[in-house]
Order: sequence, then C-alpha cells, then structure tokens
Amino acid sequence: FWKQISLRQHQHLEQHPDASLISLGIGDTTEPVPDIVTSRMADFASGLSTLEGYRGYGAEQGNKELRKAIAETFYKDVNVKDSEVFVSDGAQCDIARLQLLLGSRVTASVQDPSFPGYIDTSVIIGQAGDLDHETGRYHRLEYMKCGPENKFFPDLRRTSSTDVIFFCSPNNPTGHAATRQQLEQLVKFAKDNGSIIVFDSAYATYISDDSPRSIFEIPGAKEVAVEISSFSKFAGFTGVRLGWTVVPSELCFSNGFPVIHDFNRVVCTCFNGASNIAQAGGLACLSSEGFEGVRTRVNYYKENAEILLDALASLNIKAYGGQNAPYVWVHFPGMNSWEVFDMILEKANIITVPGCGFGPGGEEFLRISAFGHRESILEAARRLKALFS
Repeated sequence: FWKQISLRQHQHLEQHPDASLISLGIGDTTEPVPDIVTSRMADFASGLSTLEGYRGYGAEQGNKELRKAIAETFYKDVNVKDSEVFVSDGAQCDIARLQLLLGSRVTASVQDPSFPGYIDTSVIIGQAGDLDHETGRYHRLEYMKCGPENKFFPDLRRTSSTDVIFFCSPNNPTGHAATRQQLEQLVKFAKDNGSIIVFDSAYATYISDDSPRSIFEIPGAKEVAVEISSFSKFAGFTGVRLGWTVVPSELCFSNGFPVIHDFNRVVCTCFNGASNIAQAGGLACLSSEGFEGVRTRVNYYKENAEILLDALASLNIKAYGGQNAPYVWVHFPGMNSWEVFDMILEKANIITVPGCGFGPGGEEFLRISAFGHRESILEAARRLKALFS
C-alpha cells in the first residue's frame, strides 16, 4: 500500500518535474526537536568517548530513571509502577513483540479502519488466515466497524469475542478519542469474554477534551489491558526511535500466570534495550523544560489541523478528527479513495493517504496529516479550496 503511494508520487513527478508537491501523507513529524533534548543526547554521545562517560549494554527493560519518569509523567494518577514500564525502540516494534508473545493460535479483533500494523503483524504471525480479495478482509480477524454512523466505536453487542483486541485512541486514521463511557464498555467487554486489550495511546498527548489519555484510567483495566505508546509523535522522535509498553502486574493469562513475566522474557530474548542516547533524550523530554518544549510542538500540529478543518468546512466537505489527533479524516461519499487520492495529487499536487489502506471501513475517506511546516499547511488549504470551490 505504502509502496503504491510512493510509486504514484514518483510517476507524478516524472510527468510533472516542476510540480511543487506538498506531502500530507505519511504521519512523519517535521518540526525540530527542542534544544534541551538534542543537547542532552549530544552530551551523552560525546561522553561515550571518555572513560567516565562510556556506557555499554543497559537493562533490556530500559533505563530505570526513564521508566520512573514515564510512570510519573503519564500514569501518576493510575498508580502504574516503574517496574511495569518497558522502554523500547518504538510502539510499532512493541506491537510485533506482543504478537510474538501472543502467538498464532489466538483470535484477534481490530478497529475498522485502523493502523495497518495490527493487521500486518497478525498476518505475519499467522493469526489472520486467508485474505478475501473481494471484501479486503482476512477470514480469521474480527473487524470492528468504527465509523461516523456509530460514533467511531464498535457495537459490542454485535461483536464476536476474541482473545485479543487491538484498540487505538486517539485513533489513527480517524482521529477519534474514545470517551470514558466507550472505554468502560470496552473494558467490561474484555472482562466478560476473557480478552486482552492491546491499547495504543501513541497520540494521547494530542487530547484536548476530557477523553481518557490511558486505558488505565478505567477501573479494572489493569486486569485486561496492556498499553503501548511512543515518543515519536509528541516529541518528534520518529527518527530517534523510542517508545514504551506498560504491562500491569495484575494482568494474567487464563491459567493465572502473570503476562508481565512472559513479556519480560520476550524482551530479554529479542531485544538488547533501546539506544542509551535515545533514552537520554527521552529523559530530557520529560523534564519540566523539555516537556514544555514538546507540548509546544504538539500545539503547533494541532493548529495545523485546525487550518485544514476550517478549509474543508468552508467547502462543505465533511471531515472528522483533527481536534484530539494530528489527522483529519475526510469523507467523499460514493467515491473510491484511490480515485480521490489521484485527483488531489494530479490537480493540487498534494499527497494524502487513501482510506482503504486502513481497512475496508476506510473506503470513501482520505487521511490528511497535519504534520508539516505552517507555510505548507496554509498552501495546501489554499489549493484544496481552489480545487473544490
């Protein structure tokens, strides 16, 4: 899918070599990392050339100081212990490690639409079964429709129970942050059916309203959920690579064995720990000055999303998201998402993402990223208005 986007971009540039392309496709950050963060990483790297500053392997679970800082910054009110935090090289890597832990014999549910990583790793590990090319669905996956018609939350009364539920909030691509009531329903559903929720909170720092930023804000969630998150989208670490997973000690398999012990075994077997340099940067991000700096970047991208939402509203084009996430989910009723992608690329020189790449429920939609320099966002808004006016 992503190769197809790159191919069409390449073909467009071959045909229009002077085109000024604006990329609002892949969710990659664009604004510089705060100085306090890069200087801490640079100091650590320089220290490696001295006897006093040299460090080799660290703990596979992560720097203890960083684990404590993550617990205190993001989970202080829900009493997550630093020993339950596993520092990693990114949320997507942790999804794969969790899949290795879960194995091929479990059944899994995914939001539809959802981040492709959940489905792709399910395919690789052997959970998904065969692909139905007509519907775009894998036979052994349960697709939980999450569209505007059901407030981007599945009808759990009509959802088959599975061993694992992959759930992202704020959601990529729709931008919807699940409400407290919705997450209470999800936790109850998991408890009633003996499911484990893999909760992706990579965009939690973008939440502006009272939606929960962590699944662990919901009573009982520690008994049914793990949470993965990342420094990528709130700290600009897409190229630095740093994330974490929380595995509560209360979470057990059906035989009563704690999940945290097996996840620790997987981490210690398959991973030698996140980069010490990246972890130094992560600690700086969570300092008072560093956190203020990264919050400024988050607000910048949210302002970008507001510019795009305003432009689409002026055209009477229905769009969702953008308020609690850096993505705008745009509806083009009755239209093929690849055809809309091609039209906007050809006539406006803007790269977006066809919604079908996020699952069958993404057809008729486009995802537009708010990651970009302000001048590019303003120009994109101008081009969209010119195209659809």
